[in-house]
Order: sequence, then C-alpha cells, then structure tokens
Amino acid sequence: MNFVSIRIITGDVARLVGFYERATGVRASWATEDFAELTTASATLAIAGTRTVPLFAPGSARPADNHSVIIEFLVDDVDSVHRNLTGFVADFVNEPTTMPWGNRSLLFRDPDGNLVNFFTPVAGRG
Repeated sequence: MNFVSIRIITGDVARLVGFYERATGVRASWATEDFAELTTASATLAIAGTRTVPLFAPGSARPADNHSVIIEFLVDDVDSVHRNLTGFVADFVNEPTTMPWGNRSLLFRDPDGNLVNFFTPVAGRG
C-alpha cells in the first residue's frame, strides 16, 4: 500500500487551487472545474468542490470544517519560504520555529482555514 494523496473539499475550487499554486510553486492539473491536483514527487494534493461529495456519499464531507489535520510540505528553506509568503498568506499561526523534534516549521492557514505546515529539517537535532 502507498499513501498517495489527500483531498480537500472546498466551496471555491479555483480560489483554493490558486492559493496552493502560489504557496507551493506547483502548477495544478485540472480534470474538471470541480477537481484539480497539485502533484509533487512524493504525493498529490487534490482539491475538489462540494459537488463531488455526493459521488462518494452525500453529506460525508463539509468544506472549511477541518480541525484535526495539518497538511505538510517539506521545503528546502522554511525561512526563505516565509519571506516569500509574507504579504500573501493572511493567517500565519506561527513564524518559523525550530521544533523539539528537529524541524524548522512555519504554520499557517489556507483560505478555508486548513492548517498548513512548511518545514525544513535542521542539523543538530536533539
């Protein structure tokens, strides 16, 4: 088994895709106006509109209602990414911070309120 993607359900696919394209530098591949994917070397972030939910099970997912998942991206230099996102990201939860487990992390919210963590492993963990 391979973990390959996570899907965000949103009320505004174009807005959320545009946000993630700008934040990650990854261009989305659009299947329909209700579904797009941003594919990296290790996983895919899928973004789908609310009209796709009934295809799985009506009422099984709600947009902008995540309170338990953090979407994480490994980046080369989290401090540089923070500088590039300043003025674009409206809701930084924390500035770049070195965590006890050895990652330098930048936590922010996307336009739907989902938590996003950009992180860089740092030397000298411990």
